[in-house]
This record gives sequence, C-alpha cells and structure tokens, in this order.
Amino acid sequence: VQLQASGGGLVQAGGFLRLSCTASGRIFRINDMGWYRQTPGRQRELVATTLDGYADSAKGRFTISRDNAKNEVYLQMNSLKLEDTGTYYCYASLRVIGSTGLPGDSTDYWGKGTQVTVSS
Repeated sequence: VQLQASGGGLVQAGGFLRLSCTASGRIFRINDMGWYRQTPGRQRELVATTLDGYADSAKGRFTISRDNAKNEVYLQMNSLKLEDTGTYYCYASLRVIGSTGLPGDSTDYWGKGTQVTVSS
C-alpha cells in the first residue's frame, strides 16, 4: 500500500492550499483517511480525519473530503496562518487483501509528507 500526497507549497498568510492524497495497492477497505502535521521538535498532531474530525486549530478554516471510488482524500486549507506551517502527512487506516485473498486486520499507513510553508 502506498499513500501519495501532493499539493503542498509556499503561500502567504491568508491564502489557501489544497492537499490531495491517493491510496493505492491491494486495498480491501479504507476505514479512515486524513492528515497530520509535524513541525520541528514536536510530535505529529492531528489536523483532520474523516472519522476523528478536525483539530481545534483547523475548525472553520479547513475542510476534509474523500472520494471513496478513487481512494483519495483532500484537505482544503483556507485562511492559512503562519502556525499552519509544517510537514503534512497523509494517513489511512485500512485493510489490505492478503496473499490468501482474504482481508487482513486494519493497519495504519502514512505517506511521505508534503511541506506547507505559510509566510507573512
């Protein structure tokens, strides 16, 4: 299973970005998808997932959505602030089809991260 994220970049405060992430592989079912953020010296933290909702810092500004047919998740980020800067990781909790052809247990997967930098 691979999670391929895109859409990060450099944007001025008040601007917007849209992150996308596609899950590929022998996927049986995706339970949850979303985004976490990490900044230097801090632990990875929730931004939003389709099951857990939004971090307080994201409420009212970010919108998460999924395209189940495409195994994709999106994060529309509006009114970006300096503190939104960080590396954003795509996350998925899913079940894969094993070598026997049967689905395995749910497992967490992470993408490689995409950098979001908000400048003043």
